[in-house]
Amino acid sequence: MSRTITRDLTKGRPLSLILSFTLPLLFGFLFQQFYSFVDTAIVGKYLGAAKLAAVGDTGSINFLVLGFCQGACAGFSIPIAQAFGARDEREMRRCVSASVYLSAAVSLVMAVLTSLLCPAMLRLMNTPEAIISDAVSYIRIIFIGIPVTILYNMASGILRSLGDSKTPVFFLVVASLVNVALDLFFIICLKLDVAGAALATLISQLVSGVGCVIVLRRNFPMLTSGKGEGGPDLKRMKELLLVGLPMGLQYSITAVGSVIVQWSVNGLGVAAVAAIAAAGKLSIFFCCVFDALATTMATYAGQNMGARDVDRIDLGLKNAAVIGSIYSALAFLVIWFFSPALLSLFVDAGTEAEVMDMAVTYIRINGAFYIPLLFVNILRLSIQGMGYTRVAMLAGVFEMVARTAVALFLVPVMGFAGACLANPAAWIMADLFLFPCYAFVIRAVRERLHVPVRSHGLLHHKEAEHASAASGRPSWKHGRTVGYGDRYSATEAR
Repeated sequence: MSRTITRDLTKGRPLSLILSFTLPLLFGFLFQQFYSFVDTAIVGKYLGAAKLAAVGDTGSINFLVLGFCQGACAGFSIPIAQAFGARDEREMRRCVSASVYLSAAVSLVMAVLTSLLCPAMLRLMNTPEAIISDAVSYIRIIFIGIPVTILYNMASGILRSLGDSKTPVFFLVVASLVNVALDLFFIICLKLDVAGAALATLISQLVSGVGCVIVLRRNFPMLTSGKGEGGPDLKRMKELLLVGLPMGLQYSITAVGSVIVQWSVNGLGVAAVAAIAAAGKLSIFFCCVFDALATTMATYAGQNMGARDVDRIDLGLKNAAVIGSIYSALAFLVIWFFSPALLSLFVDAGTEAEVMDMAVTYIRINGAFYIPLLFVNILRLSIQGMGYTRVAMLAGVFEMVARTAVALFLVPVMGFAGACLANPAAWIMADLFLFPCYAFVIRAVRERLHVPVRSHGLLHHKEAEHASAASGRPSWKHGRTVGYGDRYSATEAR
């Protein structure tokens, strides 16, 4: 198996591995958000608050639809990570081939349906008539480009499953520069309005997606399908769907709550919509660390599940929690003291004072609850990496219920202040489910694999081999993919 740019997360110090894997991912997520930052900044500065509100109003249905696609792609990559951890190249090729067919089918169906239904979805969200035309123009282009979004998410997910977190970052850097240039050209020079921002985003994503595919084809020959491996494998596709669909639905279920919150905010007026759009963009920037840690834990847990080193997963989660908690405290301090200056990138405080005041309030309240958000991310993705995607999906249900309750009961009474509490309530509710859920999953996996609790969660490799020989199980060097076709099937266990 090629080791030129892959990374094995089944051996070595978990803390250093998690940090070294997370940092390139973080850099990539920051550049990915840079796309959105540029769109928002240019729209807000050059087109005004109403156009900013139109783009921002699409955020929740954007998350509803693209979140499903991204979650499904992430789920398709989990079996690949487990096969990599088990050193099973044939299984990797089969999973990659099946994921390509599934991604193509999902992208085409989603693009057609959502591009046709986006006006109806925006009207159901109570989008103000003053901005609905611009909102439709923006989001329809994004939805038509869903195949481009899935191309990048699938290719980058495969790369990360093999331990390569750097290549996707490189192409995101290139794509971000393309996005900046095209935003300025389409909006300022060609006067394409909000549609120009959407086109710039899609073309940029296409650049990053094609780049990742080229690297996969050139640098990972072990993924090239051999005889009898390249055609549609219905059995593998069904197994991947059992993992991918729950992850996609998890994102969508979570987004339903966001859509309902957006519906309630839309009733507060254009200023409230613009404030949450601006504050949300800045908040996403700060949350990139949580996304990077979560993605790392999905790959880390997947590879170590394939290697059957359950205690190592537990130790890795604790290290990720320490890293994320320290960052959360620092991020809150930055938000508290510097959020007005940072929000001025999107809002002109001189002419839009009301929008600025509401945006500052929103991001400060959300920033105070970043530690609960941290655990939502790392617990859920660790559970999913171990193959329990349907169980983890329930966390999205808790988030949806909390956001819906805030939208229906707090916003009508408290107004904008109530809307500021929607995310914190959702994160806390999800954690109330995820902490006991993670403990249950770890215990269930140990029992199913007959893995004893190890001192400090780690054994020396030689000790692991001796323990494996004594128990009659294969050592980490001879493991097979857990959860896909053997007697330790995670699917059957659920």
